Amino acid sequence: MAEQEKGTVRAVERALDILLCFAGSDAELGLSDISKRLGLHKSTVHRLLASLESKGFIRRHSSTEKYRLGWSILELVSNVYQSDALSSIVLPEMTRLRDQIGETISLYVRSGTERIRIQAVESNQPVRRVANIGMRLPLHVGASGKVLLAFSKDSYEELVRDCCPNDINRMEFLQSLVTTRSQGYAISIEEREPGAAAVAAPIFSRQGDVIAALSVSGPVDRFTPDMLNVHIEAVRRSADIMTKMLAH
Repeated sequence: MAEQEKGTVRAVERALDILLCFAGSDAELGLSDISKRLGLHKSTVHRLLASLESKGFIRRHSSTEKYRLGWSILELVSNVYQSDALSSIVLPEMTRLRDQIGETISLYVRSGTERIRIQAVESNQPVRRVANIGMRLPLHVGASGKVLLAFSKDSYEELVRDCCPNDINRMEFLQSLVTTRSQGYAISIEEREPGAAAVAAPIFSRQGDVIAALSVSGPVDRFTPDMLNVHIEAVRRSADIMTKMLAH
């Protein structure tokens, strides 16, 4: 019985791994693509894909024999947004902020050693940062990651140990968290990707815990020193408004 349950759990894990293969930019994948990524036999992957397809989580293109996510995923996502008070409550303020400063606005929450973008309002400018909702990013790079860590109630030493790779100067990163907490915001210039810049500020719960990071991001050439000051003031003001909204 225990072996059967273990096998059932393994099948569930593998099915979830298949769904995660479609995270990012891969809209369609073939059987061989999925098999190689997961290191599983094609027969095993084919069996799991058939089960996922029967429940509507996977669709197969009849002419190309490639797979893509099914409509059941959208049903789940819509329920997430309906039940997620944080992202729905602050969306109007995020939209107002985007209209004010013209750059992409994102909302991040912490998940272990990563941050997840749970809401975004993209810039209307021709050259802009595309913000994919649901994207997972490391905490040790980027303005939002530093905000989520800097205002955490966990000890900085533990956070640095758990979230920083070995090739990062941990003393410098620790100092960046101290600075972020002291000034109330974080800035990143080409930290995560070339040509991109961001400013982020914390959003707090009624109990005073940091629950999210609000960020404005865009091409680095539009984040001049003068515009950085404008963005810092605007993001901090909106984050304060959101904190007050959530308190009520």
